[in-house]
Amino acid sequence: MKKLTLSLLALSLLSACSQTSQLNHNASLIIKNGQLLTMNGNKDIIEQGVVVVKDDQIIAIGTEALLKQYSASKVIDAEDGIVMPGMINTHNHLPMIAFRGLGEEGIANRLFAYFFPLEKEKLSRDLIYQATRLGTLDLAQSGVTTYADIYYHMDEMAKATKEIGLRAVLGETVIKFPVVDAKEPHGGIEYAKQFISEYKNDPLITPAFAPHAVYTVAEDKLQEINTLSKQLDVPVLIHVSEFGNEAERIQDNTDKLSPVAWLNKIGVLNDRMVLAHSIHLTKEDIALVKQSGAGIAYNPMANAKGATGIAPAWEMYQQDIPMGLGTDGPMSSNQVDLWRTLSYAANMQRLKHDDRTIMIPEQVIELATIGGAKALHMDDEIGSLETGKKADIIIVETDSANMRPNYNPYATLVYQANPSNVDTTIVNGKVVMENRQMKTVNVKSINQEIDKIESGGGGGGGGGDIQGFAKELAKDAIKSPSLMK
Repeated sequence: MKKLTLSLLALSLLSACSQTSQLNHNASLIIKNGQLLTMNGNKDIIEQGVVVVKDDQIIAIGTEALLKQYSASKVIDAEDGIVMPGMINTHNHLPMIAFRGLGEEGIANRLFAYFFPLEKEKLSRDLIYQATRLGTLDLAQSGVTTYADIYYHMDEMAKATKEIGLRAVLGETVIKFPVVDAKEPHGGIEYAKQFISEYKNDPLITPAFAPHAVYTVAEDKLQEINTLSKQLDVPVLIHVSEFGNEAERIQDNTDKLSPVAWLNKIGVLNDRMVLAHSIHLTKEDIALVKQSGAGIAYNPMANAKGATGIAPAWEMYQQDIPMGLGTDGPMSSNQVDLWRTLSYAANMQRLKHDDRTIMIPEQVIELATIGGAKALHMDDEIGSLETGKKADIIIVETDSANMRPNYNPYATLVYQANPSNVDTTIVNGKVVMENRQMKTVNVKSINQEIDKIESGGGGGGGGGDIQGFAKELAKDAIKSPSLMK
């Protein structure tokens, strides 16, 4: 942790002198009186700091001297709270929030015996839209300003996400069997092409392809997606090495190459990819990921709950592999915010390596902000508080009992804070939440729609009564052996 140095203060003063022509310059928004965690290259912390925003960009950041240079129609007093980049959830399946809390009967084969059948029976356009509204509300209230997602009917997710006002990388699922938005195997490719065409230049939505996994998407389809992603200049989101026996489940993988090695062999491992989970990696796999420039979505809490293993996150962090934090779907960790995930990110690695000195809080907050931006290949726009970057900013209050004392803001955030401590959320320069009050949507209307889904009155693709169907499904699913074994 580094305080703002004298040299930086001097630069700030010089900058102030050189900008006399900008006195009373009209900005859109000013945040003052905060403890700024910049998450820039030096991880500078600015006490009593100021952030100046014009439209969707940060145009100045520094000390209180900036208040003599800029004026704005809106000024937010952070009241000594922590002002930091919005957090980035690099892996999710957000509409599964409609099923949150189900399937907790001790089912070993949750993915194939429970998740997929539940989705096949109950998903619909409307449920995906309404569940995304709830999920993005949850994200906004917890200080996540950008999330990456793999799911279906991505146009519905995009619409709901923009209503709340968040930023998202949305990957249309491609998989080898029929799903809710594609009657033909691998039909998600065509759906994705249309979605990408519609949202390619959107200020908040980055459209993407999302081949589900190396063992659920054919080799030629992975190669087709790779070609299209290059032509269209969009990311590719994929589950990789979540389970230990994926190599055995890849069709035509006669040499039993690891999933990472397989992707490399067929020519699709590159810097447009974001690899979710990446638990069962060898040293050779890590070297290939490093060489490729692919990003990593580290999901420690979901992996612990699912007993799928502990990813070699510390090894990858030490090698400067682009890596961020994810929660996975709301049935995998039952949450979409990152607060509990922060401590899991550190503590799982400390247990794995029997070393309490690694993954210190500063490094964990790095993963939740600029690390996530790098993993999603968006660090030129988001992830830190720096001039020229998008104004994705949150304010975390420090007055509550659980936030005091605040000797080390990184430790305060990782080990003390919770979603309710997030006071203000700003995305692309727009205030989405202030003083815990949502500014973009009617929370009551969202809850009313979710009440209908929960009570069986709407949203279900095959009718209502999600809970009843899920209860009966669990009776059979619990008999299905784990595919990990």
